[in-house]
Amino acid sequence: MIKKGIVISFVIVLSSFVLTNKEYSLNELIGKGAPTFYGDGYQLQKEVYASFLEMQKAALKDGIKIEVVSSYRSYEHQKRIWTRKYNRFIADSLSPENSINKIIEYSTIPGTSRHHWGTDIDIIDANVNRPESVLQAKHFEKEGVFVNLKKWMDTHANEFGFYLVYTDNENRKGFKYEPWHYSYNPISVDMLKQYQKIDIQELLKKDELVGSDFFTDKFISDYINHNILDINPVLISVKD
Repeated sequence: MIKKGIVISFVIVLSSFVLTNKEYSLNELIGKGAPTFYGDGYQLQKEVYASFLEMQKAALKDGIKIEVVSSYRSYEHQKRIWTRKYNRFIADSLSPENSINKIIEYSTIPGTSRHHWGTDIDIIDANVNRPESVLQAKHFEKEGVFVNLKKWMDTHANEFGFYLVYTDNENRKGFKYEPWHYSYNPISVDMLKQYQKIDIQELLKKDELVGSDFFTDKFISDYINHNILDINPVLISVKD
């Protein structure tokens, strides 16, 4: 259920956020639950939504109009993305293994996405002309159309609890650099800790996704260590 246009009073105290210590069900952690979300055209947990509104308001004062282009995604939504990309790469004559490796440059295996949690957002600046494909790193760097958004977020996002997930650290493995993807640290850190208790190997093998016959034990181990856990270190522990 999504509650749209709800105005929530929320006082931001720099570097001080309330931790929920909430226990999440397996279904909530893998995108199969039915949580209540907030947002107008996007879906976020209540506290995340409140903090996002404050950040959005602050950015607008500096001429930046933060627009969420992706937030919560259900398991089924992520499965559609996975299936479409896999079939496309197979049709382009890539092997199953290469198709899977191509997908996980940017897209997650269903059941493993941070977007299942309602804590993560992909953003652009709605005050500039929108390029045809918005989520490309080149748009956020150098002379890119979203460079001012990126500079503003680099300076201010952490004040509101949001941190870049997939940084440009050259030593980081897993998903490629995503200058548009931010996560709300006070909640997502705890959700990741709870997520790590799941037997991900069993989860991925039993869901019978296209290409899952090629999910070897080594592939799953590498995927967990690189794609799920090799992220901005701040999102492994609570920032306070």
